[in-house]
Amino acid sequence: MDKTRMTGHAAALLTTVIWGTTFISTKVLLADFQPIEILFFRFVIGLLALCAVCPRRLKGTDGRQEATFALAGLSGVCLYYLLENVALTYTMASNVGVIISVAPIFTALLSQLFLKQEERLGANFFVGFVVAMAGIGFISFNGAALKLNPLGDLLALLAAFLWACYSILTRKISGYGYPTILTTRRVFFYGILWMIPALFLFDFQLELGRFGNPVYLLNLLFLSFGASALCFVTWNYAVKLLGAVKTSIYIYLVPVITVAASVAILHEPFTWITGVGTALTLGGLVLSEKKMGLRKMGQRKREHDPAQG
Repeated sequence: MDKTRMTGHAAALLTTVIWGTTFISTKVLLADFQPIEILFFRFVIGLLALCAVCPRRLKGTDGRQEATFALAGLSGVCLYYLLENVALTYTMASNVGVIISVAPIFTALLSQLFLKQEERLGANFFVGFVVAMAGIGFISFNGAALKLNPLGDLLALLAAFLWACYSILTRKISGYGYPTILTTRRVFFYGILWMIPALFLFDFQLELGRFGNPVYLLNLLFLSFGASALCFVTWNYAVKLLGAVKTSIYIYLVPVITVAASVAILHEPFTWITGVGTALTLGGLVLSEKKMGLRKMGQRKREHDPAQG
């Protein structure tokens, strides 16, 4: 594996490690914040952070590129998080966790339709998907009964599809040749604009006095600087280096990281069911990544050896 691809895998892994721990901060903030308030504040602060890190403007874009930025902000920043949060009010968190994890399969299918530079899917990608989903199911339900709620589960499925759309759009944006921080900042800007109408629908309250609570402030800063500003840059960078499909596979790791954080920080029990689920999820990730890597190596070999073509 070359250095560039190793950097891409490291960026994707860092992103999922941080995203897997965000539930703790979100759970703390939900005691006094509405979901839409957490979402709005974290991305506004995240945008300001990216402006501070890289204050120069993104120049030279055309109307089609701006439309792509706007769609990425709508799908990955605004609608994905809104639908996920609304889904949680209608169905079990375990249902949402499993359903959101189907995003890689949506990403893979969309990539075949819209991204010519993406690799063709091998059988092991789909086998890995099934194995990983079985593992995520073990982790999420952990012995609890499966309870379906059509509305909540459908919203979660739509959120997963929207994240796949965001990954495809991010891949297209990476081809424009602009710095990743600047393009992420532009996506945040559009995402916040799309979010403004939702503020009036979900009882948004400014109430800046809540930031005087150091626990709330620290958790919100973690979500803003870590889970938003840093992670969206590292995720978009990973998509640029690895492609939308290979990067999306790392979503399988989020429930595993969440379990590890629950055991380490909240001292929740680690059951044998969770252990089996973790092993299956990691195995599914390896299967999905390995086959794609072998297929690409085969393609490169044929390109360099006309006798095999």
